[in-house]
Amino acid sequence: MARWKVPLVFLFVLLSVTPPILCQSNVTCKHPPRPPGVDPVYPTDIDLLQFALNLEYLEAEWFLFGALGHGLDTIAKDLVMGGPAAIGAHRANIDDATRRIIEEFGYQEIAHLREITKVFGGFPRPWLDLSSYNFARLFDEAVGQTLRPPFDPYENTINYLLGSYVIPYVGLVGYVGANQNIYGHRAKRILAGLLGVEAGQDAVIRTMLYERSDQVVQPYNFTVAEFTVYLSDLRNRLAMCTNKDEGLVVPLELGAENKTSSNILAANRKSLAHTRTPAQILRIVYSTSDEGKPGGFFPLGCNGKIATDFIKTS
Repeated sequence: MARWKVPLVFLFVLLSVTPPILCQSNVTCKHPPRPPGVDPVYPTDIDLLQFALNLEYLEAEWFLFGALGHGLDTIAKDLVMGGPAAIGAHRANIDDATRRIIEEFGYQEIAHLREITKVFGGFPRPWLDLSSYNFARLFDEAVGQTLRPPFDPYENTINYLLGSYVIPYVGLVGYVGANQNIYGHRAKRILAGLLGVEAGQDAVIRTMLYERSDQVVQPYNFTVAEFTVYLSDLRNRLAMCTNKDEGLVVPLELGAENKTSSNILAANRKSLAHTRTPAQILRIVYSTSDEGKPGGFFPLGCNGKIATDFIKTS
């Protein structure tokens, strides 16, 4: 019987180890069932994901109009839900490679809107101001002077990328901040998916700008990198929070592991993404430093319970 001891022990070890899940293209993977109680959509999850709709509407119209010259009313009218058309949005004068990237981003935002409204419900598209005038005011405030001529994000590729620098990062840090307040598995899965794509969009835009970081933005006396620093500083001031936003070039003490001044991916000292609350997000997109005072990209305010509650209590 002694000769069976090793084989029996070996067999016991094999049986006690859970085999890995192997997936083939023609086989459906069977994962263990999720624990009970993790799939419900909780009311607070609904509020947080619906709050995200405001930013997704903003990004969808910005990218679609910039690339194609038309937006949701033409491509996905069902998602508008009767909301008013955006002010001032039109096709940007950008190069073909940038146009293809921005067009892809626009379609991604359409998919985000569909998924959020399907699972959590939705509301009419908020009134958006994507006019050159609105961007010009924002850039004037960022640099602390009146730019002549007024900054126009639709004028050329550099300007459009700088205009794009303003938008996706706001949603990114908002999604990171919302994560700790999400309860349901389904909401967490969608939020993680949104965060991954928003982070990717922001990284692409920042990389494209970093490649031009030393280029002077004509006819202004500022480089691309300087504009990004000014814009990030402005968002920090508007949000009235600590430094949660950084330009493309930073001092070494703020770079990754304190070893680089490049800052293509904005992150904290641990190289983790920054977080912002809904109130801080509203202060930025309203350009008022007041979550209860609409303005900026949302002249009449954002929609959904979280945003409207701030207006009611202001």
